[in-house]
Amino acid sequence: MAIILSNQWLAKRRPYWDRLAALLNQASAGGVKHLSRAELRETALLYRQAASDVSTLRQDSTARAYTEHVNQLLARAHHIIYSSRRKGFKKIFYFLRDEYPVVVQRQIRYVLISLVVMLGGALLGSMLTIARPQFMRHMLGPQMVETIENHKMWTESIVGIEPVASSAIIDNNLSVCFAAFAGGIVFGLGPIYVMLRNGLLLGVIGVACAQHDMSLKLWSFVAAHGSLELPSIVLAGAAGLRLAHGVLFPGLYRRRDSIALAGVEATKLVSGIIPLLVIAGTLEGFFSPSNAAVWLKFTVGGLLFTLLLAWLFRPVPTGAGKPIETEPSH
Repeated sequence: MAIILSNQWLAKRRPYWDRLAALLNQASAGGVKHLSRAELRETALLYRQAASDVSTLRQDSTARAYTEHVNQLLARAHHIIYSSRRKGFKKIFYFLRDEYPVVVQRQIRYVLISLVVMLGGALLGSMLTIARPQFMRHMLGPQMVETIENHKMWTESIVGIEPVASSAIIDNNLSVCFAAFAGGIVFGLGPIYVMLRNGLLLGVIGVACAQHDMSLKLWSFVAAHGSLELPSIVLAGAAGLRLAHGVLFPGLYRRRDSIALAGVEATKLVSGIIPLLVIAGTLEGFFSPSNAAVWLKFTVGGLLFTLLLAWLFRPVPTGAGKPIETEPSH
């Protein structure tokens, strides 16, 4: 059914179309390089809002001139946004070097919540294992419990099939992290479950190995790859929580716009862990179960974790990567 748009609605939306036109003119005059990263992000946000405005304008036959004007802006903006993206490995390199640390720091509250949930799960798993040994059997299964009781590491099965094991480990870790991230759309239940379960397993295994005098074997095995794998899982959980926030708390945004914005930020957060998981999986398949000296394994783990923190939390320019505060459409 056709509607007649009010002058008030048109007056409210026109400044945003004008701002989009100004950014596009700036890009046309001096090239995309003359737009800062913040201006490119603003252009993308205004582009999405203008696309929504067009669907509203089309319902008013008297607003044809406005519809054509905004359609032209959309066509120009689409070219600017998608032609400005770097290609291939160079794009990945600049993203990891310059943008990803900013993404992590901007989403630090979700990272901390994810970490707290995992640590809480580890504490709960430790307490339940001490209080009720049967809980350990339920979580780990009889075969793994028997291996621990015989003072053997279940990881010995990796030796001799390192390439296959490494590939399987990387695939499994990617699946776990994707579940934590994508599960955020279900009101945050996915990341909470993944963080809690991984924390529980960590606590149960840690106590079980300690009770059988295998702590050194366990933690020397975990040290190298765990320094990257565990933070990656925490970051994936944080991405899921960011997505859940967009679903549950849209604020002034329409819910679909809130979810879209949260999805972009969450995807950036989870995409940076892929190289970390590849490195961690390679280490877990080849180095962690090897006969390398215990001190070397702990040294490698400590060095990797230090480098990870230095990368993710290095000082960044003020305002770098900061999202544009633009009034959402209604």
